[in-house]
Amino acid sequence: QVQLVESGGGLVQAGGSLRLSCVASGIIFRANAMGWYRQAPGNERELVARISSSGTTTYTDSVKGRFTISRDNAKNTVYLQMNSLKPEDTALYYCSAARFSTYWGQGTQVTVSS
Repeated sequence: QVQLVESGGGLVQAGGSLRLSCVASGIIFRANAMGWYRQAPGNERELVARISSSGTTTYTDSVKGRFTISRDNAKNTVYLQMNSLKPEDTALYYCSAARFSTYWGQGTQVTVSS
């Protein structure tokens, strides 16, 4: 049974930082591309950042220079370090794992106040 469990969300003021974590089980973690997505009310889910099994990273333009995705294969964990947060970063953040299938976590809420 595949499980992705996110944590680290919360309420932060604009300009602040948060670090999201996602612990995976039931998959061969090192073989999966891991991603962070977000969905704000009324919007579609969008890719925030992705890290391949080999460590290559990609980011959506709006977070480049502010967010950093990383992974620790020994801990089956992917992280999203979010700095210089803006109110428009407010959303439910989801972790995903993709290899032959795509799996999703339940999400962690990030709220940035102005």
